[in-house]
Amino acid sequence: MTVIRFNSGTLEISGLPENGSPPELSSLLRFDERTGSFRARACDYAELIMGFIKTQTPFKDLAKDYRKLDDLHFKQTITPRPHQQQALDLWKRANYRGVVSLPTGAGKTILAMMAIGELRRPALILVPTIDLLIQWCGCIEKFFNIKCGMLGGGSRDIREITVSTYDSALLNIEFIGNRFALLIADECHHLPSSENRLCGAMAIAPFRLGLSATPELSREYTAVMDDLLGKVCCDIPITELTGSVLSNYHVRQIKVTLSGQEAADYRHNRNIYTAFLRRAAIDFASNSAWSDFLIACARYPGGKEALRAFITQRHIARAGSAKISRIADIITRHPGERIIIFTADNDAAYTIGRQFSLPVLTHHTKAAERKSFLENFRSGQYPILVTSKVLNEGVDVPQASVGIVVSGSGSVREHVQRLGRILRHAPGKNQAVLYELISAGTSEEAISERRREHSAYRRK
Repeated sequence: MTVIRFNSGTLEISGLPENGSPPELSSLLRFDERTGSFRARACDYAELIMGFIKTQTPFKDLAKDYRKLDDLHFKQTITPRPHQQQALDLWKRANYRGVVSLPTGAGKTILAMMAIGELRRPALILVPTIDLLIQWCGCIEKFFNIKCGMLGGGSRDIREITVSTYDSALLNIEFIGNRFALLIADECHHLPSSENRLCGAMAIAPFRLGLSATPELSREYTAVMDDLLGKVCCDIPITELTGSVLSNYHVRQIKVTLSGQEAADYRHNRNIYTAFLRRAAIDFASNSAWSDFLIACARYPGGKEALRAFITQRHIARAGSAKISRIADIITRHPGERIIIFTADNDAAYTIGRQFSLPVLTHHTKAAERKSFLENFRSGQYPILVTSKVLNEGVDVPQASVGIVVSGSGSVREHVQRLGRILRHAPGKNQAVLYELISAGTSEEAISERRREHSAYRRK
């Protein structure tokens, strides 16, 4: 009889003759000469089982190490909003596999609770940060009569419902990939990276749910996500939920002018940088442009000077003195409101923090201090936070109603994530506003246009 086992993140299939596997399954199976058995990817478990059933191939399944959670129940009832029920229904219609795209603040976590309650099977939830790890565990224990497992941030407590960072799952998935029937990937645009994709490939979970406000990816990454999670089965844009589920909002561009000296320094360094690009034939329309530029800087005469010039002109555009003045004006315009100031780099964040005596959150901020900052922000003790990317995704701060983008990339994803931080409903919150500060006459004008190209996030 054919026997299926889970072995180090793969499926080992014994009992099939080398040339005798069902033709319908030939694309899934590879013969392993070392063991004299076939192997398949763990993520092909469901398709393999269904293939054996369809071809009437007798088999014994020793791969899965989970059971149905008959004693799992909700501690409090979830009354889904129409868009959440719609998303769940579409996911079920897609055979419990697929990606759901909902705006930040639309209740993706609650949707996941609904999916867990629907299936009542062991689940592994992947998240990108420690903050989200703690947030998800708190939500699971709030809604279910179960202790949540944690994998990451110094914890290795694996239970029937476990939340793990992508990094920690990557280290453990070859050993625990057969213990869960449901795989939930939060901020699933992280999953297709060359390392993280192993978290999906080495798990047997037949049921899979991807969650993201911004699932748009390159062609390669889209193919990986389709393979490991399923295609996008539900896509609801911000505009459909604004004013009901999400706060009304405005995005306001404010162009500021560099000082005379700043403008002169910017032009000087910009000319050095662009002249080098032309000499080295660097095309920034290419996906490899940045790495090509760094390689050229190391190889060609004038490369180090060009790199310094690039960094200098970028810093001038991102953190000119006029932006600092405009931040003060905006803060004065919104007394009593919770404000998040976003920067593209740590230096700018700390500069603003020192200028206005504000708390600053970066990747260098220790966990305890970060937790304290966020709690004080939610309570109103700290009405303003400065951050460089740390609050771009995932962290729940519904009290925030004003965002100030001092600097950022041309990424639509980053723009949508920052907008999402201020869209959640909260008592007394009527409207949100996102300010974009742009240094006129610099590359920031083109960067701003790129990140606002996605029509679904424009206000009409």
